[in-house]
Amino acid sequence: MSFFSQRVSRIQPSPTISITAKAKKLKQEGKKIIDFSAGEPDFDTPDNIKEAAIKAIQDGQTKYTPVNGTKELIEAIIKKFKRENDLVFESDEITVGCGGKQVIYNALVATIEKGDEIIIPAPFWVSYPDMALLVEGHPIVLDCTIENNFKINPQDLENKITNRTKWVILNSPSNPTGAFYSELELQNLAKILLKHPHVWVMCDDLYEHIIFDDLKFKNILQVDNKLKSRTFVVNGVSKAYAMTGWRLGYGAGPQELIKEISKIQSQSTTHTSSISQAAAIEALNNSDEFINKNKKIFQERRDLIFSKLKDCSSLQVFLPQGSFYVYVCCNELMGKKKDDGTEIKNDIDLSDYFLDEGVAVVPGEAFGCSNFFRISFATSNEDIIEGCDKIISVCKKLK
Repeated sequence: MSFFSQRVSRIQPSPTISITAKAKKLKQEGKKIIDFSAGEPDFDTPDNIKEAAIKAIQDGQTKYTPVNGTKELIEAIIKKFKRENDLVFESDEITVGCGGKQVIYNALVATIEKGDEIIIPAPFWVSYPDMALLVEGHPIVLDCTIENNFKINPQDLENKITNRTKWVILNSPSNPTGAFYSELELQNLAKILLKHPHVWVMCDDLYEHIIFDDLKFKNILQVDNKLKSRTFVVNGVSKAYAMTGWRLGYGAGPQELIKEISKIQSQSTTHTSSISQAAAIEALNNSDEFINKNKKIFQERRDLIFSKLKDCSSLQVFLPQGSFYVYVCCNELMGKKKDDGTEIKNDIDLSDYFLDEGVAVVPGEAFGCSNFFRISFATSNEDIIEGCDKIISVCKKLK
C-alpha cells in the first residue's frame, strides 16, 4: 500500500514551471538561453505599489487579516469591478487568495464531488485539468481549433454538457493562445449556458488588461447578467501589475460560494500576506498609467514576433488579440530529422531541440493541443529578435 495518496499520482508538476526551471539551470551553467517560456511580465512592480508595501510594513500592518482579505482591499476590488466592468458586488461576494491559482482551486474544492465534470476548452492553461483531478473531478476537454481561432463553438459546448457538468471555464484573453471573445461570441455562449441552469461559469480574467488593437474587454457577466447567480469571476494583480511574486488573486461570486471558499481557506493558508494586500490596494486604485504604457509595449512585441515568424514556411503563427503569448503550429516539422538522424516525433521533441539550440519554449502538449508550441513575448525586443532568428534557423536545419 502506497504511503502517498492516489489523487497526487493523477497529476504532474506544472510543465511551464519545469521548463522555466530547466532554462534557468542551463543559464546558471553558462549557456546562453533565450527564455520564451516564462509566464510573467519582465517589468518590475511599479514604484508606487512597492512604496505602499513599504509603508504598510513601517505602519505595522504585519498581523493576521480576515480570511477573505482586509476591508480596504475588498472595497478596492468592489470599486474595480464597478469602475472597469460595470459589475456590482457586495463585500460578502469577494474572496482574496494567494494568487488566482488558489482562488480557482478553492472554488473547485468547494463545489466538486467525485466524478463531477468541469468543461475545459483546449488549448488550456496547464493547471486547470490537474486541479480538477486533485479534487476528484473529471476534466472534460473541449477542443477548440485554430480554424475557429481557438474559441468555443457554442454547439460543441452544448454537446459536452451532461447532468454531471458543474463548471465551464472561460479564459479570455487566453493563456496560451491569446484568443479573445467578442461580445457577440459571449452572447452565443450565454444562450447555451442559460439553457442548463445546473452549470456554473468560471471566468478567468487574469489577462483582462493585456489586450490589443483597441479591443474592449468584456466577460460573460457583462454580456448577460442573468448568469450572475452561477458565475465566479477570477482575477488578480500578477499579470497586469507585474506582481507575480506577491501572490495575490481575488474572486467574485455568489455569497454562498464565497462562504464555502472562506471555510476552506481558513483551514489552509488563512489569508495571503498582509503586505501583499496593502500593495494590491495601491495597484487596483492607482495604476492606469502603468497598465496603458505596458499594453502598448506588449502590442509592439506581439507585432515584432509575428513579423519575424509569419514567413517561416514550416510554422503557422496565430496572431493573439491579448495576453503575452504567441501560439505556433509546428505540424509541418513533425517527422523531420535532426543532423544526427534523430526524428522529431512531437512538439516535446521539438521544444527539447530548441532548448539544445538555446531557445526555451513550452510544447503544446502541455496545453492539451499537440503539434504547437507557446512563445512568451514578456521579454526584450533584442531577445525576441535573437530568439526568433534561432527558431527559424533550427527549423531550416530539420530535413
